[in-house]
Amino acid sequence: MLPKPPPRETPLGFLYIPPYRVQGLSIAGEVTCVQIPELDVCFDMGACPRAVLSSNYVALSHGHMDHVGGLAYYCSQRRFQGMGTGTIVCDERVAPAVRRMMDGFHELEQQQTPYEIITLAHEQQIEIKNNIFLKGFHTEHTAPSMGYAVMEHRTKLKPEFTDFPQEKLRELKDRGVEITRRLEIPLIAYLGDTAAGPHLVRDDVRKAKIIITECTFFDPDHKGRAKIGKHMHADDVAEWLRVAECEAMVLVHVSRRTHMIEAKAQLVQALGGRAGERVHFLMDHRSNRERYERQMIDAGMTPPGSEGPRPRPVRRGRPG
Repeated sequence: MLPKPPPRETPLGFLYIPPYRVQGLSIAGEVTCVQIPELDVCFDMGACPRAVLSSNYVALSHGHMDHVGGLAYYCSQRRFQGMGTGTIVCDERVAPAVRRMMDGFHELEQQQTPYEIITLAHEQQIEIKNNIFLKGFHTEHTAPSMGYAVMEHRTKLKPEFTDFPQEKLRELKDRGVEITRRLEIPLIAYLGDTAAGPHLVRDDVRKAKIIITECTFFDPDHKGRAKIGKHMHADDVAEWLRVAECEAMVLVHVSRRTHMIEAKAQLVQALGGRAGERVHFLMDHRSNRERYERQMIDAGMTPPGSEGPRPRPVRRGRPG
């Protein structure tokens, strides 16, 4: 009797929420790695799919293996493929352990894989692209944990100067008058593994265009398990949606033991009939593929496989 071949690799989850792609892998206890290519950042690195190598920054939420297991490979492959040194952004509380882990690989490989670590304290931020900042804030998990908000900084003319001519504005500016004000626009919020808490309703989370959050438990009887493991339950998400202003909430970290159809049904029940159109599951491949195909049609494009059957080649007989 022939042995079974190995299972197929899990494909990357993919959502297009204009103008951003949200792509990666996230299965509770196995792997989490979520990339926003347009913003040059990947959140967590439990494994390192080839696609995520393009991001210069990896922001770690916490030190559990399913969130950091691919980190050394990411740094090594970026160097090997001539993509430059990878930058690891992490909570200052876990940075020493991350360095020791990376140094362990140096010793094993007998070669130096370059990497850079940027540590963040609670509420500290760094610039990752022009006028785009990554801010860290503490969350609540079984290990030191940090969520992130990606913020765009814009300047806008103060209301009292909107009717002034350009010459007058230049004159005021030359005199040292502050004629503009700075706006911080929350683009993406990533929560990592976390229990519900005050960090969910921060302005830079609640008002983000896209919120990416774990939801590990869905069964009504599993609220106790969620509390013990400091994870989110579907009921927490339903309550959160009452105040969240996001255009889309992307759920990650669903267990392999939870069937996607079952998870969606439990979430609908938790929502109690309220609209859930803005909630998506990163690993719901079928629904996400159908959604993307609709987006293609709306954009005047033809989805793959919609061209119709190809004509069969004509078989010619042998010459007589």
